[in-house]
Amino acid sequence: MVKITFMGAGSTVFAKNVLGDIMLTDSMQNADIALYDVDKERLDESYLLISALNKNCNDGRANIKAYLGVENRKAALKGADFVVNAIQVGGYKPSTVIDFEIPKKYGLRQTIADTLGIGGIFRALRTIPVMAEFAEDMEEVCPNAWLLNYTNPMAMITGYMQRYTNVKTIGLCHSVQVCTQYLLEKLDMKVDGYVEKIAGINHMGWLLEIRDKDGNDLYPIIREKAAAKNAAGKHDDMVRFEYIRRLGYYCTESSEHNAEYNPFFIKPNYPELIEKYNIPLDEYLRRCVDQIEKWNKTKDELFAEGAITHERSREYASYIMDAMINNQPYQIGGNVLNRGLITNLPSNACVEVPCLVNGTGIHPTVIGDLPPQLAAMNMSNINVQLLTIEAAKTKNREHIYHAAMMDPHTAAVLSLDDIVAMCDELIEAHAASGHPVI
Repeated sequence: MVKITFMGAGSTVFAKNVLGDIMLTDSMQNADIALYDVDKERLDESYLLISALNKNCNDGRANIKAYLGVENRKAALKGADFVVNAIQVGGYKPSTVIDFEIPKKYGLRQTIADTLGIGGIFRALRTIPVMAEFAEDMEEVCPNAWLLNYTNPMAMITGYMQRYTNVKTIGLCHSVQVCTQYLLEKLDMKVDGYVEKIAGINHMGWLLEIRDKDGNDLYPIIREKAAAKNAAGKHDDMVRFEYIRRLGYYCTESSEHNAEYNPFFIKPNYPELIEKYNIPLDEYLRRCVDQIEKWNKTKDELFAEGAITHERSREYASYIMDAMINNQPYQIGGNVLNRGLITNLPSNACVEVPCLVNGTGIHPTVIGDLPPQLAAMNMSNINVQLLTIEAAKTKNREHIYHAAMMDPHTAAVLSLDDIVAMCDELIEAHAASGHPVI
């Protein structure tokens, strides 16, 4: 019988999607499911919700147990075949608020702040020590388990686990599997079947090729339509459409994310760019508040008369598990260590490439060289990722400064003295909040 442990099970809606998918998959309907979190209220809510889902969608066949706190972590992990990671160390308050408000004092504005930039750096620094503890426990009590990491910053956390632990780790995002479909819908292009090729890094994977079922290259018309769309007026994907215009290719993650991964769009000396490209500053703070309010309003409805149900989502987790259990090939876009896969990116970078999953594991695809301008864009992010991992590994404050200095958006806005001062203030604030980064 398969055992699945969900770390950060207090992420109730995401836990519902992944575990609901598992309950709708024949090979895992009798699974042992361990829910782990350090927040009792949120863990209790998730346990009630997942138990109701098990009853309504799975005839109660799964065995569900909840495990609270660090003292019960090994018990939650013991004997697991798969571990799904969705933790957020420090949560919305205090940590995310700190990551936005202190940089704002220095004139540095952000949109999402969970993957790169100052927010991504400090989120990684407070998360990697917890992941290192998870790794020690997994190596002891479930050494053969696969870790399916969904926690951001994806490349930093997954890259750390792949380089410095013995845990079999794959990083998974939500954006790869919807990238092309979203682009075509946004451009009102109706295509009866297509073939795509996507590779790069997490949140900046590139749609390198897109052809229709007859082999015709769709990029010429995509480039034409994307340029016209941006020229016609504001919409919610203007940054990525500008990527198409300037770099030639579309990328996987949203425009609000990509607005802060480069020095081009959020510039104090050019405030008109915020309006021109429809960039939602402080977007993640608003989302957090909205999600909390929405959950408080809807959780009673979800639990009402035990009526909760589920339809299988497009999250990769259940498909990966099923492919391994049944030795049935399945393709994903996965985050893996770059061992000769993308040949003009560093070998110690965490890259996102097509991977084949089957009973023997996860097998990445060799891509070769990216177009040079795309590799250069990726490298501007990889520099920050590798330096942040180095800071987390060595506990060297200087490497935190180095990571921030190399961040393209931060360096475009702040002086070196301000970058160091801001990092020092962030380090002190996170230590005072109970979530130290060094």
